[in-house]
Amino acid sequence: MGKADIDSLRKSGFDDKDILDAVQIIGYFNYTNRVMDSLGVLPEPHMRFKPKE
Repeated sequence: MGKADIDSLRKSGFDDKDILDAVQIIGYFNYTNRVMDSLGVLPEPHMRFKPKE
């Protein structure tokens, strides 16, 4: 992420609060996914990857 990315979000209509909210949510999910992966926690059955047949 850099200034150009933030500028692009602003040009798309996001204000500073929107950007901060997105960063917080994305960071939270990144953190929890890594913790769950390292502990071997499986996702709920409806969220598991199902390859196309």
